[in-house]
Amino acid sequence: MTSKNDPVYSSNVVGFTAAAIEFCKYAENAGRMKGEELLRILQRILPYLYVKASLLPSLEPWFDDGNEKFVTEADWFRIHDVLRDKFGTANDYIDMADEKYNEAEGPVVSSISENMADIYQDIKNYLLLYQTGTPEVMNDAVWECRLNFENYWGQKLLNSLRIIHKFIYSGEEIGKLEPRNDETRNTSDWFITRRQKDLRGNGK
Repeated sequence: MTSKNDPVYSSNVVGFTAAAIEFCKYAENAGRMKGEELLRILQRILPYLYVKASLLPSLEPWFDDGNEKFVTEADWFRIHDVLRDKFGTANDYIDMADEKYNEAEGPVVSSISENMADIYQDIKNYLLLYQTGTPEVMNDAVWECRLNFENYWGQKLLNSLRIIHKFIYSGEEIGKLEPRNDETRNTSDWFITRRQKDLRGNGK
């Protein structure tokens, strides 16, 4: 028998869930907005999402098999591609803090759209699990989301916020990106695929 005193019903979890819903709403409806408007919305939502995620309780998982995933690779690319088009020339930036930078022959180029798609994928999966209403499933959703925030998307959020801030106050206007051929996309390093390998520790 569960109790409303269970951590999954705490104000911190409920607060994060509300922030996650708001973020996903704008990510899913980005096609209806202008790029500048969307950047300003993210300027306000991302700090709120970060604070709420940092307050998630530290829990232990119930299940050994890992959480079910709902967001597909096609969903990830749908969010990424719409955001990439909206952000245009504001999208890409040089990531000096990227762990691959020292090994690379040149600077590592990251993008706000990729970061946002990564965050969306993780917290959308969280929301769909949390909304099942099953305490054990909700528990593991919170556990995994906190873990991934600490190790993956928390830094991506901060990196994006830094670039968004810089662009908004630069006075520049968003320009259109040059068309590119994406037919040969390599998804072997796709965010969720890579993270699942890391969490399982098998590299397969």
